[in-house]
Amino acid sequence: MSGRFTIFFDGSCPLCRREIGFYQRQAGADGLTWQDVSRPGQADLAPGLSCAEAMQRFHIRTEAGELVSGGLAFALLWQRLPRFRIFGLIGAAWPVRWGLQAGYWLFLPLRPLLQKLARTP
Repeated sequence: MSGRFTIFFDGSCPLCRREIGFYQRQAGADGLTWQDVSRPGQADLAPGLSCAEAMQRFHIRTEAGELVSGGLAFALLWQRLPRFRIFGLIGAAWPVRWGLQAGYWLFLPLRPLLQKLARTP
């Protein structure tokens, strides 16, 4: 599968919405596809990616059709936004890539608490 670089994000998460909104306002963002996986009626979003999986972790699909998730997905997104390109190149390099992935795994258990705090006025 080939096509556009696609970002799958949880639009029901206030943290995710803010972060993705920030990225969507950056130069280069209009050349990317942004898919809110929290919208009703979505089953399989892409080959190998269900809506349930996409709600649990950040995923992107490259132009070549490769699915990438977690910290490395952020590095690949950053590479496509000129303002963040250097961070994406650094983040995709070994061993920084490993650190991004580890940091993302540490963040995941905290996400529900942070979502709750973000919803509190």
